[in-house]
Amino acid sequence: MGIAAAEEGKRVDGRRERSRSSHKRIVAAMMDLIEGGDLMPSAARVAEEAGVGLRTVFRHFDDMDSLYREISRTVAERIWPTITAPYDSADWRANIRDLTRRRARVFETMLPFRLAANVKRFQSPYLMGQYAQVVTMERDLVLRLLPADVTADRYRVEALIATLSFQNWRAIRQDQGLSVEDAGAVVAHMIEALIAA
Repeated sequence: MGIAAAEEGKRVDGRRERSRSSHKRIVAAMMDLIEGGDLMPSAARVAEEAGVGLRTVFRHFDDMDSLYREISRTVAERIWPTITAPYDSADWRANIRDLTRRRARVFETMLPFRLAANVKRFQSPYLMGQYAQVVTMERDLVLRLLPADVTADRYRVEALIATLSFQNWRAIRQDQGLSVEDAGAVVAHMIEALIAA
């Protein structure tokens, strides 16, 4: 009885490990496809890229929305340390400059995934809700760095928030076709004009 139970335990552990491996491969495949420019990969394409069957994809993810949730969690884990790192300066201007550099790194990491989410968000309540959360968080993180005399100037605040938004970064990188370095320099130039006002 003990040997049979041990053998059964090994089989169960092997199945769990294969399941975890398949799950990771599916997520990695979806991320690779999006980063490679396929902003709306089908489940069949994800399965092919992951080297698993289509049924395996849907065993792990009920629908494509649940796969996007997992992608969002994975991307958030990548960028969260940059977002939450403390600011060193007592001067709000220095902290806004620091935020500007951080956002360039974070937004560049997020760019292909946000583009994919933007394509799908009007068909997905989850992605639409996530979009609203990200916009709110972007705004709040700027507001936290501003002193009261600056927040009293509503238009300056809105200009800072717009300049430091993902949508601005996307427009500069995608629509204007600027490199990462040039996009960072353009945003920094805009910020300098606003904080000097």
